[in-house]
Amino acid sequence: MLNIGLISKTSQASTSDLWKEFLSEIKNHVTQMTFNTWFLPIKPLEIKDTNLKVQLPSQFFWEWIDEHYKSLITKTAQNIFGENIKITYIISEEPENDITNLNKTEARIEKSVSKIPKQEINSFLNPRYTFDNFIKGENNQLARAAATAISENPGGTSFNPLFLYGGVGLGKTHLMQAIGNKILENYSDKKIIYLPSDIFTVQFVEAIKSDKVNEFSNFYRNMDVLIIDDIQFLIGKEKTQDLFFHIFNTLHQARKQIVLSSDKPPKDLKGLDDRLISRFQWGLSADIQSPDLETRIAILKKKSEDYGMIVSDEILEYIASNITSNIRELEGCLIKLLANSSLNEKDINLELAKRTVKEIATDRKVSVSIDSITKTICSFMQIDENKLRDKTRKKEIVLARQLAMYFSKELTKSSLKTIGLHFGGRDHSTVIHACNSIEEMLKDDAGIRNLVDNLKSQIEISCS
Repeated sequence: MLNIGLISKTSQASTSDLWKEFLSEIKNHVTQMTFNTWFLPIKPLEIKDTNLKVQLPSQFFWEWIDEHYKSLITKTAQNIFGENIKITYIISEEPENDITNLNKTEARIEKSVSKIPKQEINSFLNPRYTFDNFIKGENNQLARAAATAISENPGGTSFNPLFLYGGVGLGKTHLMQAIGNKILENYSDKKIIYLPSDIFTVQFVEAIKSDKVNEFSNFYRNMDVLIIDDIQFLIGKEKTQDLFFHIFNTLHQARKQIVLSSDKPPKDLKGLDDRLISRFQWGLSADIQSPDLETRIAILKKKSEDYGMIVSDEILEYIASNITSNIRELEGCLIKLLANSSLNEKDINLELAKRTVKEIATDRKVSVSIDSITKTICSFMQIDENKLRDKTRKKEIVLARQLAMYFSKELTKSSLKTIGLHFGGRDHSTVIHACNSIEEMLKDDAGIRNLVDNLKSQIEISCS
């Protein structure tokens, strides 16, 4: 969220009228294409007391307008709504935005789970991830069929657990959350929770520190549906694996539905407890492969419609033919094409598409996780990983934490809020400050430049 001040004119005009006035003023300072692309999709939600809430379609959208139009928005908002206006941006699409609210789970864990009304449990599901907008193809046929079956009868099929595996960006997270959303639609009383395994670990560490492990364990044992993404990040975390083993047993014996995902099938998860690997194979393991050309084109067509873009079949086929292994990269290319078109005031044509695909190809980042970055940095600098989550201001710890945040932003697709969560629940402004601090040091400090180069090499080696 981005906060910009307080509000004072709400008694003089309706939210709708003031918002129209705001957009009219903005329109005088930008081109029609820019206005249609970056301002029309913003939806006012409510004015309450001194706060105006508006909704944005994605994390990318917020980061773009924050970088390019922050001063224009601030000045215009002050003119229309009052000198001390406060605007709160709500991101409707980004699942990681919901994940970052997991620190609220700790407050709920402190209560006895049996006393928690079901409506108080936040499932952390993104409502935009549904079966309807999951593009079917031969690459995901079995996985989708099994997912549909358990969403209709959670815990009542032989697909328990359902273990989805495949490479990065192929739709595992979308399909897992579609399961959760469909179950909530069919069974509104079910207690469901979705989260990545690394965040489960972060929460477990916090529970240990606060001596609330029993409450933490009971919270998850009382779920009706447990959905854990990227289970491979439990490798090397023996205490977390042991706790998860007992949670798994409790849920499975009670015929509660478990859904897991990984980048590899269970048998290839070297370093994971054999007891867990055995249990992961009790149900169905279904792989999601890279989509074929026709499926990639269908995905691009659906996404371009969602973004309100008019893109010719020739351009869509060109993008689909040149980006072949990753659905997330397909969507990223489409977003970048929209951004290039808007920023350069150019129509979306084949020439612009070719340039955008080339940029995507050269900008590809090492496929790493925040967890692997942290491990590499702490090993290199001989620092205990847990200290990066503490509030200590020791110089060497602060530097290690800032470097970990910097590389997490540079080398992963995680949002600023998600990065902050991994380092003791810090907010996105702390991550921005950390990244700016490293960038400033890189300008003037040869020692830091050498350290950053060495760390980047180590991270790339560890993830190759």
